[in-house]
Amino acid sequence: MKALLSVNPPLFIPFLVAGDPTAALTIDLALALQDAGVDVLELGVPYSDPLADGPTIQRAAARALAGQMTLPKAIHLVAEMRKKGVKIPIIIFTYYNPVLQLGEESFFALARENGADGVLIPDLPFEESAPLRRLGERFGLPLISLVAPTSKQRIERIASAAEGFLYCVSSLGVTGVRETLPETLGDFLGEVKRHSRVPVVVGFGVSTPEQVAVLKRECDGVVVGSALVQKVEQLLERLQAPGEKEAAIAEFAAYARALAAPLREPCSSREKFQ
Repeated sequence: MKALLSVNPPLFIPFLVAGDPTAALTIDLALALQDAGVDVLELGVPYSDPLADGPTIQRAAARALAGQMTLPKAIHLVAEMRKKGVKIPIIIFTYYNPVLQLGEESFFALARENGADGVLIPDLPFEESAPLRRLGERFGLPLISLVAPTSKQRIERIASAAEGFLYCVSSLGVTGVRETLPETLGDFLGEVKRHSRVPVVVGFGVSTPEQVAVLKRECDGVVVGSALVQKVEQLLERLQAPGEKEAAIAEFAAYARALAAPLREPCSSREKFQ
């Protein structure tokens, strides 16, 4: 927990699917993201029946599952990342059913042993999360809370229990690249920040540097998933071609760096939700 909480805003948090397109390339991409200056990595565990994932991440998960990626293998992949030089905090993003199958205590123990820094389970309701929160405290791995525009009267309760950072879902529906941000997002984020003790970050649909530039005035960081996973998909053939791999990884890193760039720049009064 200490490593995660020591990271200061503004946070740029990319999302990768473990095993897409291969476990070894996931490590290469994580190293490229670290070199690009990201703050925290969300490592998504592929799952056949996701609640929150849109088509882009579903396709990535299908590729990873075809490569025999599992929850235990994804957790062990964190240890391999550490051996190869990944030092940034890593959050394990998984669904509850694989955790239940592995065993809740075994899951947290394995995540700690392999160098993870936190856990995010999007289909676990806040009202049912207390046992896993206690396990997270016991093993030093915060269970990251999510809050959505539909949370309404639950916002204060969710925010008050948040650890690590608080993940705000920007819009209803599943993940995916979106052209615009909801007009009501600013009000929602303001309400969340009034109650949160930890950094407030926004995800779901954040896809462009322009959107990142707008959001940095309203929150403490952003999560970018589908846009980066889509970039991996576009680079699939080159990533797996020995003669083109390094150039493809460099292109991926440059794309991530461009997305994160607005967080490192002064705010402009002309930036607004659109």
